Amino acid sequence: MSNLTEFEDRIGYHFENQGLLRQALTHSSYANERHMKKLSDNERLEFLGDAVLEIISSDFLYHNYPDVPEGQLTKLRASIVCEPTLALCTKELALGDYLYLGRGENQTGGRKRKSILSDALEAVIGAIYLDGGFANAKEFVLKFILTDIEHKQLFYDSKTILQEVVQGEHEQLDYRLVGESGPDHDKSFSVEVWIGEQKISEGSGHTKKAAEQEAAYYALIKLREQE
Repeated sequence: MSNLTEFEDRIGYHFENQGLLRQALTHSSYANERHMKKLSDNERLEFLGDAVLEIISSDFLYHNYPDVPEGQLTKLRASIVCEPTLALCTKELALGDYLYLGRGENQTGGRKRKSILSDALEAVIGAIYLDGGFANAKEFVLKFILTDIEHKQLFYDSKTILQEVVQGEHEQLDYRLVGESGPDHDKSFSVEVWIGEQKISEGSGHTKKAAEQEAAYYALIKLREQE
């Protein structure tokens, strides 16, 4: 079984044109390293998939949240299609394992990089749309992205939400930088969230803010589970 077929089994969709899937999983670093012809990477498919995802998520929210006004719907959609949320969705698919990456990108943790994962997920949506039409793309998005909305919307502003929760309990909230690695152009930061004297969660990201946002998200999930 090829890697592509294995991935098709994971997502529950088998391509008529498997070349589209391969392109969706091909990062520009791989295409450049292999001197592939121009536009062989997944960037055009990502452009298309982004638009398909927006209309599917807009339609879903419009019909499932009939009492929510436009401004809140816009914010909710942004929380679902933002980079950290999409990267989180790729974990279930082990998408990073199937990417075609250049050697340098692979060695510096590209398979776990949120920007690469979220872009590839949008490219897969675009590829499914081209290969099997809107209905198949919609089925994929509903199955793997538009799930557990209550938790995913926390991603959009998890630091602010956590601050409000902790203030309500009159506790001290502290973000502690505990790790920093990688070259200047490709840093990775690790941050812990402490409430009072207790470590609650940790997160990572390519900026301190992104690491804090992820750590805050996991802290919120943990606090909700404890309630």
